[in-house]
Amino acid sequence: MNDAITLMGCRIDNLSMEETLVRIEEFIRSGKPHQHVVVNVDKLVKASRDPELRRIVNECALVNADGMPVVWASRLLGKPLKERVAGIDLFEALMRRAGEKGWRVFLLGAREEVVAAVAETYRRRYPQLAIAGWRNGYWKGETEEAQVAEQVRASGADLLFVAISSPKKEQFLGRWQAEMKIPFAMGVGGTFDVAIGLVKRAPRWMQRAGLEWFYRFLQEPRRMFRRYFIDDMAFIWLFIKEAAGRKV
Repeated sequence: MNDAITLMGCRIDNLSMEETLVRIEEFIRSGKPHQHVVVNVDKLVKASRDPELRRIVNECALVNADGMPVVWASRLLGKPLKERVAGIDLFEALMRRAGEKGWRVFLLGAREEVVAAVAETYRRRYPQLAIAGWRNGYWKGETEEAQVAEQVRASGADLLFVAISSPKKEQFLGRWQAEMKIPFAMGVGGTFDVAIGLVKRAPRWMQRAGLEWFYRFLQEPRRMFRRYFIDDMAFIWLFIKEAAGRKV
């Protein structure tokens, strides 16, 4: 049974990785459009300040926790999540299953050379994988955005992976998922860069210790300092507020 929890204003489905994959397969069999989102510290902070983003997250068909601090917070607040379901791990698992089950995949986002390299990498890794199409993540204005959505719809894909920044990807899917009619659409952030080795992922012990963010900071300290040490510090205040509310 899926006992969703609410954490800092956002609904999170309390599912393991395997339970998540089973749910996604049900979505694909249904043929109806479903939107997925992962929430981490950064997403929870942004959603606390942006009612529209919070609404989109809460209306998604499936919400996973990507980030050990989110899992730890859920446990300290007395509503423990089963486990972290990292977006990059879910992406890898779905690409493998897509090859096994004949699901068609569309890749959207990043620079043209990056998304093309992702398509080629996974075609080699899973020869049965059907890439329905790909496109870079840069467009201007509503007219071009509508053209992007039409390209995705016309591809007949079963899975859509969107590698653009938050909240732009959530907003794009919120506006167009019903029209694109993709059974499962998922935002994957910087996953494409990791998938082709442009960005190294943290060692397994750092992932288990919840230090993946720190490894990312060490790779690009100037770019990541504000996000991790200024913007995301609001997460501590959100946690204190929720903990105080529970005590009251």
